[in-house]
Amino acid sequence: MEGYLESVIKQFEYYRMLGEKTFGQIPEEELFWQYNEDSNSIATIVKHLWGNMLSRWTDFLTTDGEKEWRDRESEFDNDLTSKEELLTKWNEGWDCFLTTLKSLTAEDLSKIIYIRNQGHTVLEAINRQLAHYPYHVGQIVYIGKMATETGWTSLSIPRGGSQAFNQDKFAQPKHREHFTDESLNQGNK
Repeated sequence: MEGYLESVIKQFEYYRMLGEKTFGQIPEEELFWQYNEDSNSIATIVKHLWGNMLSRWTDFLTTDGEKEWRDRESEFDNDLTSKEELLTKWNEGWDCFLTTLKSLTAEDLSKIIYIRNQGHTVLEAINRQLAHYPYHVGQIVYIGKMATETGWTSLSIPRGGSQAFNQDKFAQPKHREHFTDESLNQGNK
């Protein structure tokens, strides 16, 4: 189970990196753009992730994950006004979450925590967020690609690059590494 924690931390760090690489590619004003009033801007998605991360991962093992102080509805107000404000929330949320995640042990994974009075093992709670956070990071990347009409740098294998990518991978000897190691350590695909 220690291997699970190490793997899942790397996966979450990878998704954090994808969001940050997106923020770095788009003009600041595009962080606040909404397709229509029923859709979310990148800033709104960041604000929601921030609220969720702080609520779920503050006092994680001892209090319900839906904190009384959380105002989930206001997370969907598109009221952030600067990239600096967005990045502050982004970092505060991820730092709270990853600090808590890195403090967990294999023995913690079978403990029961609650989210809105619904019991989850710690493992289930982590997996719940492993579906939730990348879902929203994918939205951020998609909006970022739409906002960058030309000049988008692919965050994965670029279109037309699959054959070269695979040739490079199969030219290497078989080895064991986490699929995110190359991206996190080198800033590549």
